[in-house]
Amino acid sequence: MLCRVGQMRRCAASLSQAINQVAASRQKHTLPDLTYDYGALEPHINAEIMQLHHSKHHATYVNNLNVTEEKYQEALAKGDVTTQVALQPALKFNGGGHINHTIFWTNLSPNGGGEPQGELMEAIKLDFGSFQKMKEKMSAATVAVQGSGWGWLGYDKESGRLRIAACANQDPLHGTTGLIPLLGIDVWEHAYYLQYKNVRPDYVKAIWNVINWENVSERLQTAKK
Repeated sequence: MLCRVGQMRRCAASLSQAINQVAASRQKHTLPDLTYDYGALEPHINAEIMQLHHSKHHATYVNNLNVTEEKYQEALAKGDVTTQVALQPALKFNGGGHINHTIFWTNLSPNGGGEPQGELMEAIKLDFGSFQKMKEKMSAATVAVQGSGWGWLGYDKESGRLRIAACANQDPLHGTTGLIPLLGIDVWEHAYYLQYKNVRPDYVKAIWNVINWENVSERLQTAKK
């Protein structure tokens, strides 16, 4: 009996050690570099907004996500379910903020704007009638977001169709709706207020001039695999 108890204790100690090693070896999330300068999207989005948005706001989501994940790993190792549950909102908010912004930066380009080509354009015509109709529908849904959130063009893998959706706060599109994100427009005020004040429709209208349709097309191709 004592032998069995000793074996159980050693097993528990080994499991705890393994969990701690996994937590220690877990790579921390990092702020992604932009492929363009902060001022590259002017006059549509000015350099001050881009610098604050990327180096301050996105960085805060990354830092808070890392801290929250460390606390979660500790709670997991201890079997502390109460703390694990309590940390879920912070994981969703900061994790969503990191996911959303990482997509957002690649959706933008100083060489963007115009209209998409090829398979993406055909899909837009099929699902919305025309590029202009898609643009109008997505703009309306994005402007209508109450408070803070995002407007999205997503891919419904089950139906094989493009869909437009809006998400509150930093809720990630895929985790919230099941849609695979292709194009996101951030309508938190930090994304536009310094330049457009409270006139969100002007910001949404302007951002179409820097949309990186090549990136959106690549995301569609990946989503279809």
